[in-house]
Amino acid sequence: MSSPLAEITDAVDLCLTNGTLNPGARGFTRRPLHRTNLTGWGRNKRWEYWGIVTPRFVLGLTISSLDYAAVNQFYFLDRETGEERELGSTVPLGRRVNLPDTLPPFTANATSRNVVLSFAEGGDGTVIRASVEGIDLDLKAAPGGDSLGVVVPWSTKLFQYTLKDVARPVTGTLTINGERHELPAKTSWAVLDRGRGRWPYSSTWNWGAGSGMVRRKRVGLQLGGGWTVGTGSTENAIFVDGHLDYIPNELGWTFNASDYTQPWTVVGDRVSVTLTPFHVRNASTSALVVSSETHQAFGEWSGWVRRSSGKEISVDGLVGWAEVAANRW
Repeated sequence: MSSPLAEITDAVDLCLTNGTLNPGARGFTRRPLHRTNLTGWGRNKRWEYWGIVTPRFVLGLTISSLDYAAVNQFYFLDRETGEERELGSTVPLGRRVNLPDTLPPFTANATSRNVVLSFAEGGDGTVIRASVEGIDLDLKAAPGGDSLGVVVPWSTKLFQYTLKDVARPVTGTLTINGERHELPAKTSWAVLDRGRGRWPYSSTWNWGAGSGMVRRKRVGLQLGGGWTVGTGSTENAIFVDGHLDYIPNELGWTFNASDYTQPWTVVGDRVSVTLTPFHVRNASTSALVVSSETHQAFGEWSGWVRRSSGKEISVDGLVGWAEVAANRW
């Protein structure tokens, strides 16, 4: 069944003055319109994640605050050599992290002993900079057009605002141990995942994203699963040349939990797609009350998505990922 989720077209507060979910914030948007005015302390989650895929490199950059800790991460994969690095920092009480709750444009940044990250939004795109052990990053993600903003309500006290911005062309340089690499234009893609809200202590989700050119059109694929079931909201969409086509239906995810290198499939009303992995990232953390386990398969998508008009859009050749993540936080 389709969700009756309404499209929001004007700026709105995520929370009421008492800190509970504003009923008027429920819905989806084509651009960032939610002021995430979270109050209190202890259950609030804020993050900015950029995932970047190029013909040679895969990068993942996370700035996050869980109130009682900031968890910042940098992931690097060289697809040619197979070299993989993952660096992270956990900072008590979320110190030295800036994650605004205002409407963009804004700058998010984090500084710790071994990870320095900055995401600065402007009218001509987002400047993404990072400095970790032996790696420096200086990129710009161009505006991609529409994004998908959705509020997912578990209750009036537990809810999440998520913004997914996929298929953003990205350019710039990656310097590894002094060797400079220029990201190739038109084949390098960035995806933004923005989150603000209050989560249950234990949660599991699926997320899939894909970006690329198909038949001379810039196509973005955004798929979610698990965490939205029963809320009346989904985070599913297809983007064609920057135009959002929202998919209000829950989808079925199939993958081999014993071998994540096997194909992942996502099917449902208007969607039939498969990701064939070229690499799997397996990550886990455990620090007192915070723990997580993520299996993220990077690969190439195939299949189709049907637009609301009834026209099928091929996703053959889009690059991106599919993941399953479990968190206790």
